[in-house]
Amino acid sequence: MPTKKEATFEENLSELDSIVKKLESGDVALEDAIAEFQKGMKLSDKLKKTLDEAEQTLVKIVAKDDSESEFAGE
Repeated sequence: MPTKKEATFEENLSELDSIVKKLESGDVALEDAIAEFQKGMKLSDKLKKTLDEAEQTLVKIVAKDDSESEFAGE
């Protein structure tokens, strides 16, 4: 059984945007709105985690001797 491909950051962001627009329209049954809201919250958590990981990666600079040091933005 093939594993499901993980969605990219951009795909998750686009899906979250669609959910927000759907909920803002007000044309969603309460039960569906709750389900969409929960789905949106899970996507939001994934996106935040991805951004946090990217920030941690960008904050580190690899020195010539391959040691990592924290970036002290000047």
